[in-house]
Amino acid sequence: MAILEHTLGILLHPDSEWKAIRNERHSFAQVFLSHVPILALIPCVSMFYGVTQVGWSIGDGDAVKLTMESALWLCVLTYVAMLAGVFVLGEFINWMSKTYGVADEAERRHYEGTALAVYITTPVFLAGIVGLYPDPVIYSVVHILAGAYAVYLVYEGIPILMNIDKERAFMYASSVVTVGLVMLVMVRVGSVIIWGLGIGPVYVD
Repeated sequence: MAILEHTLGILLHPDSEWKAIRNERHSFAQVFLSHVPILALIPCVSMFYGVTQVGWSIGDGDAVKLTMESALWLCVLTYVAMLAGVFVLGEFINWMSKTYGVADEAERRHYEGTALAVYITTPVFLAGIVGLYPDPVIYSVVHILAGAYAVYLVYEGIPILMNIDKERAFMYASSVVTVGLVMLVMVRVGSVIIWGLGIGPVYVD
């Protein structure tokens, strides 16, 4: 029930939800494992169904589909990449807290950075449901909107979770967004490398 409560709350009333999240006393494992492995399944399962059963087309062309085996491998790799991505982003946020003077070492918990990474990626995970019907235009528009809302959550959440003034919070949030964009580029580059090794999309004839 807690996962549903925070997932909906961060979308409907983020300000009060960030405050509620800060007041919790969860461990790193609790906040990460209770959310990310479940939410990350949404885009993976949706996309697996979409690219194997529905397909996508450009213009008036025939629907393009992937083989079951190819789609399964790509979805598994995507799932692992998303788990690793959220974990690494959370670690970066925790590490950068020293730079922006977030409390002192005795007071700072390991929880805030992980929680921020988990909840700012929630809109992107939920947007993955459009993978059930992988139309390129719809998919792109929905994910751009989800990404924009995720950026908003970063700027909204950092001053609350980290308990710092708005000026430092703005610089901190901008650094987090930059790291997120760099990680996104690295994932894209990694995908190209993996495809070059032979683990790429195989289309149905």
